[in-house]
Amino acid sequence: MNTFVVALCSILISAAAQFSLKAGMSADAVKTAMQQPFSIRTLLVILSDKFVLGGFLLYGFGAVVWLWVLSKWEVSKAYPMVGIGFLVTAAVGAMIGEHITISRGVGVIMICIGIWFISNS
Repeated sequence: MNTFVVALCSILISAAAQFSLKAGMSADAVKTAMQQPFSIRTLLVILSDKFVLGGFLLYGFGAVVWLWVLSKWEVSKAYPMVGIGFLVTAAVGAMIGEHITISRGVGVIMICIGIWFISNS
């Protein structure tokens, strides 16, 4: 399988994990628990939320996929690919109504240009 495609899959899985964790931390039960003094109950409410749990599982799966990438590429080539996650999360964030500033957009474009240079080296 093409290493770039596998790397992209890992990055997409990690981005999905971020949005899952955000959904979990935005849940009413979690917000209510977070307003209370920290306790074991607070931690259990957070960790038992299906989106938080799903986010952690996605991160774990993404890490396993990333191990395959690292077995094929040098770290100096593989790790900058993680920057594609900035593009993915900014695009998905914009689609769900998050405010993306011009400076953030320019920064993401600059990261992508850097990734292109690295991938062609």
